[in-house]
Amino acid sequence: MTGVEIPILETARLRLRGWEGDDLDPYAAILGDPEVTRYLGDTRPFDRVATWRKMAMLVGHWQLRGYGIWAVVERAPERFVGRVGLWNPEGWPGLEVGWVVAREHWGRGIATEAGDAAMRFAFERLGAEHVVSVIHPENARSIRVAERLGERFERPHRLGEVEVSVYGIGREEWASLEARSKA
Repeated sequence: MTGVEIPILETARLRLRGWEGDDLDPYAAILGDPEVTRYLGDTRPFDRVATWRKMAMLVGHWQLRGYGIWAVVERAPERFVGRVGLWNPEGWPGLEVGWVVAREHWGRGIATEAGDAAMRFAFERLGAEHVVSVIHPENARSIRVAERLGERFERPHRLGEVEVSVYGIGREEWASLEARSKA
């Protein structure tokens, strides 16, 4: 199997790029923050070894699916701020656009800006018909991001032992929102 080339996406403030070894320390700091992981999976903060494994899994998703989660860096000054992208492992409730941003960058619109770029990639480049975000029902911040991206609550869902909410948007509704935002 040959390596897939991860495309670089740029927004006004951000660059979404492939993962690099130097991302380990800042990503470990983000995933080591209990407030960041409060609504992720089993909610436990990650140590450095678990963060490395998570990075390797994210890179592997690109290899297996041809799309995945990007490392997100601010363009000026260039610094790692989180991860955003597309996720659809076996057994997942659909093609997900998801985000994790360092707590010191919360409230600045980074997840929304990067999430919009990832969603655009899903619909325009992958030809997706529907995109979801899988969110813990108490995660009000992520629910607001999903709603800013045009997603609406669709259904409850169970992932292992965790009850989540599935927010989503179809291609036609997304295209309609895009057209209105450009008008």
